[in-house]
Amino acid sequence: MAKQERALRTREKVLDAAAEEFAAQGYAKATLNDVARRTGMTKGALYGHFPSKEILAATLLAQSRVAWEEMRRARDVPGAAARAVLEELVLELAQRLRSDIRLRAALRLASDLPCLARAAPDLFDDVRRHLVGLVHRAQQEDGMAPYPPDLVAELLLTSLHGTLHASHCDDRYGSAPTREAVWRLLLDALAGDHGGGRDMAGR
Repeated sequence: MAKQERALRTREKVLDAAAEEFAAQGYAKATLNDVARRTGMTKGALYGHFPSKEILAATLLAQSRVAWEEMRRARDVPGAAARAVLEELVLELAQRLRSDIRLRAALRLASDLPCLARAAPDLFDDVRRHLVGLVHRAQQEDGMAPYPPDLVAELLLTSLHGTLHASHCDDRYGSAPTREAVWRLLLDALAGDHGGGRDMAGR
């Protein structure tokens, strides 16, 4: 049992190190040597857990799909208002992309390796489809502005993608409450709320 637990901890350490490399360097420039150096392991020991860079990338993509499904199921429950679900999911994705290196790496990998991402259900195609559906439902439920749902979803995904280029520890991008207020401003604008629904603190 102790040996299995140790192997699991090592595997998780390798995945974190690989995520750091993929998020920073992209798939093409990341190397197993760099991943091994981050973990303090030899390349041979690393191969014992992940025999190729492609398998490492595929594992991170698969984990990100599981994380997305958990987020979606927790928020989009029967009876929930579509606009509220849309807002909560976008805000959570934005926060997770700043704090979760594995999810951030998966976004980079999905851009770098579309063929690998499509080997299983594509995370971001699924996110896009779900956002489109939520926008359409919100327009029917509470009169959300009638912008084309696919364009609204694409704008939200493009904004989320920008999270890759904003370091989670860079003060230029403001505090967490400020970032959330910016997201709420964008969501309110897309919903057709013009000035009065909430103040900049999100109230």
